[in-house]
Formats: sequence, structure tokens, C-alpha cells
Amino acid sequence: MSAPGMPAAGALAPDAVAAAESGLLEVRGLVKRFGGVTAVNALDMTVRAGDVHALIGPNGSGKTTTLNVISGLYRADGGSIRFDGGEIAGRAAHTIAAGGIARTFQNIRLFGELSVLDNVMIGRHVRTRVGFVSALFPGGATAREESETRERALELLRFVGLESAAGAVARSLPYGDQRRVEIARALAGEPRLLLLDEPAAGMNPTETDTLVALLRSIRERGTTLLLIEHDMNLVMSVSDTITVLNFGQHIAEGPPGAIARNPDVITAYLGGTLDAA
Repeated sequence: MSAPGMPAAGALAPDAVAAAESGLLEVRGLVKRFGGVTAVNALDMTVRAGDVHALIGPNGSGKTTTLNVISGLYRADGGSIRFDGGEIAGRAAHTIAAGGIARTFQNIRLFGELSVLDNVMIGRHVRTRVGFVSALFPGGATAREESETRERALELLRFVGLESAAGAVARSLPYGDQRRVEIARALAGEPRLLLLDEPAAGMNPTETDTLVALLRSIRERGTTLLLIEHDMNLVMSVSDTITVLNFGQHIAEGPPGAIARNPDVITAYLGGTLDAA
């Protein structure tokens, strides 16, 4: 069974196909400053529909800031961010999420005392229709929507391999499983673009292998991925395109093989050879 909101494996949604040539996400001249520090400086980046696109660079190079601006947590100080042809720079985070962009965070942000299932159901709120008043006085429509939300959440837990943990308290899960719950929660909003901030951070090799398989499955089902990651083996194995930042500036972009051989990347980011990272 394919995950809710995703086309069958290997397929792209029709609108995603239409956006593929120009890019599902187009970042042009993006600038973000904090006081006198320019964290992101005139960044250009194109994320094509259906790709896994990695954003890499040393600590402090502006990667997470870029994701925060794209997702609406920070307001850009300059430049353009176009998603599916429409400008999203300056929009509120909840509006961007409802428009088809979801994300995870560098630090796990689950509701630790709630069940795994409840955490994933919460991620569905951007697609629910019942309003606040209706929720206070539940009726048939509210009950139906609650049932549909629960079923979709269970399907997503099956998709990430955690259906058996649906009733568990979220904080009781191993670290790698909590990461997968976060991804399931993000997918519950049926995004076309999923932003992942260091999804493999803190994982052991077995957990990382499971994550790699999951990322490939998400991509195969038509969801575009933009990820920040320091595990270069993971980046090289799943990415179609890699953008490299250094001190907030774009220094390289291309397929993994080209990035591995790029002298500017080796010097500025790795200080040696890519294989040693």
C-alpha cells in the first residue's frame, strides 16, 4: 500500500511533472541577515520535482537558516523563493505548510508524552476541514474526519515501519524510531516538498541504513526531498543534486560525482578528500 497523499511507487503527481523542468522550488538571490552577520548571501538554488536534493556545508554555513526561511520560520531580507511557480517568501509558516511544504528539525520535536499515533495525527491538521466550533460540539462530520485522520496516520506508520509502536509513548522509542515518527508526522500533511534537517544525526549505522531505505521510498512515491546532512555516505547514496554552502555563499552545485571532485568543495568544506568525511 502506498502512503497517503503519495502517488504509487515510481510515479510523480501531474503537477509535479509540469514543474520538473523549471524546478519545483526556485531560490534566487536569497539573503538572510542577523544584525551585522549575513547568514545566507545571495543564494541561488533549484530543486527539481521528484529529486533528492542535499544542502551541505560546514557548521555555520547557513544551511538550517536556509530551511528556516523557505519554511517561513524566518523572513528573508532579500531575494525570491518560488514554490510550484508561486512566490512564498514572506508568507507565514502555516500558509507555506498548507501549500505543500513540510519539514523536520535538527532536534527532535515530538510531543513526548503523547502516543506515536497521536503525534502523527497532529501532522494532519493542515489538511483537516472541521473548525474550532465543530470540534467543541462534535457530530458526524467531526467523527468521520477523526476516523479518516487516524487511518491515514496508521497507514503512514506502516509506511515507515512503526505501526506496531502506534500506541507507545513517543519518548519511549529509540532515537532512530523517533526520527521516523517525525518523518511520518511531516508526511501526514501530504507535502510535495519535504525539508529534512540532519535526519541521520545521532543514529547508529543500522538506523542510518533504515533511514536511507525510507528516504528512497519517499522519493519513489513522488515526494521531493531537500535535506541537510553531515553523513556524506548517506548524501552520496541518495542525492540527485548537491548544493554546497560556505559562509552563507553558494560555492558549488551538481551531481554527487562532480561535487566529490570539486576542488573548492574539498578545500572549503572538507579540508581534504570527500571520502574522508
